[in-house]
Amino acid sequence: MARGDWRKLDESDVRVRPGKSTRPRSKRRPSHADAVPAMVTSVDRGRWRCAVEADPDRAVTAMRARELGRTPIVVGDRVHLVGDVSGKPDTLARIVRVEERASVLRRTADDTDPYERVVVANADQLLIVTALADPPPRTGFIDRCLVACYTGGLDPVLCLTKADLADPGDLLAEYADLEVPAVVTRHDAPLDDLLGRLAGRVSALVGHSGVGKSTLVNRLVPDAELATGEVSAVGKGRHTSVSAVALPLPGNDGWVVDTPGVRSFGLAHVTADDIVGAFAGFAEAAEECPPGCGHLGPPEDPDCVLDDVPSAATRLASLRRLLASRAGLAD
Repeated sequence: MARGDWRKLDESDVRVRPGKSTRPRSKRRPSHADAVPAMVTSVDRGRWRCAVEADPDRAVTAMRARELGRTPIVVGDRVHLVGDVSGKPDTLARIVRVEERASVLRRTADDTDPYERVVVANADQLLIVTALADPPPRTGFIDRCLVACYTGGLDPVLCLTKADLADPGDLLAEYADLEVPAVVTRHDAPLDDLLGRLAGRVSALVGHSGVGKSTLVNRLVPDAELATGEVSAVGKGRHTSVSAVALPLPGNDGWVVDTPGVRSFGLAHVTADDIVGAFAGFAEAAEECPPGCGHLGPPEDPDCVLDDVPSAATRLASLRRLLASRAGLAD
């Protein structure tokens, strides 16, 4: 019809747009009662690899269902799947539910970064992998990992590697007051003690590049085929893991989550009260401290009442070392 011919139209020419209805949209969503429970083992560009709970050897690739919106899903999350959950090549399931997390390992790029990164969810424990030499241990990094454990609901474990190069005694003594369990490994000795701590649990591993973390994972899970790198001449290793991945221990007797090597462990999301709250005996006393107290003691916090907690001097010193590390006052 030529422009201007609209004057020749009458009511018979009116069309109703298809698909539109006066019936209100329902907000009801399917219950997905038959959804299959699974655990996320890796994430890659909008696709999640999941291990089916009833059959951990079955790996299913899934996408996030539309109704979940932008719900964050990370390695370790417990999810529910619908669709094709056979795990066959070129099949795709949908994640329709994400369970509430029992624990969360978080970090920021640095202490001023407002963006909080969830490294892994639902891990039972965190193995803080530290070399005793080449590169030398950094207690500041260990302290920050301990803070992340205490505030995230994970049990910390010190995992000291390269014991053939240095004695672990001095480093273990520094954490004796915090009662942090530890395992010591070397390349020419079996991993029986470590395997005993990992059995039946989900264990995340974190550490600087070059400390032997990926090498350790390769020994625990021979099929992992993770790349390992040599320590550079300046004592800093190359990053050999680029994203977190959960790997089943042989015999389906637990999981290890290898995380990317990190150069810093930011704690911008953690407050001093968060740390103190994880220590029985100090949390109650801290309620009497003045507002804004960092609990570091004199001269930074002269009115801190934690010094009045009886028979806790050595434990308080360890706690304040963690607080100083979080505040950027320690290495």
